[in-house]
Amino acid sequence: MLAHPVRVQLVGLLWRYGPSTATRLAEWLGVNSGTASYHLRQLGAAGFVEEDTERGNARERWWRAADESTRFDNTELAQQEPEATFAYIQSVAATHAMNTQRTLNELQTMPRVWRDTFGMSDWALRLTSDEAEALGQELHAVIARYRRDTPKATASAPEGAERVSVIWHLLPELDVPPGGTVPVPGER
Repeated sequence: MLAHPVRVQLVGLLWRYGPSTATRLAEWLGVNSGTASYHLRQLGAAGFVEEDTERGNARERWWRAADESTRFDNTELAQQEPEATFAYIQSVAATHAMNTQRTLNELQTMPRVWRDTFGMSDWALRLTSDEAEALGQELHAVIARYRRDTPKATASAPEGAERVSVIWHLLPELDVPPGGTVPVPGER
């Protein structure tokens, strides 16, 4: 349901900016309002967004995110719906890449204090699956200690607080090549 890139972006905009109309969301995404409306209705049917009945009128529907974030960790659903899961993960990865590129494009014009906070790293670790699971839980715990960026949190954030994206991927890179033979170090 959330696999379409436009849907991932719509939910992200509602998390970031709060309730909005399909027309305004469409303008931000560079799509027509009919496309945005269609995807919002689909997201609403799946419970990712809901109509904000306190806003708008008969002509103008307002939408809000149903939750503050989405975390995909349902291995049972992934086994039952592997194609949908793969499409969703691809959409999220594409959105992350697009957001990273946008930041890179704007990096030189950012105030120095924010340019100096920019970081992009990767580490190759050799872990068991249990250790990888523990690492993921530890990273979630660290991130949970900080203020989420929601429209409500923005109003109470300290002066100088800006939106910061933390994107981490725990990507298994199995050593077994497609033929199934594990290379021995030093052998060819």
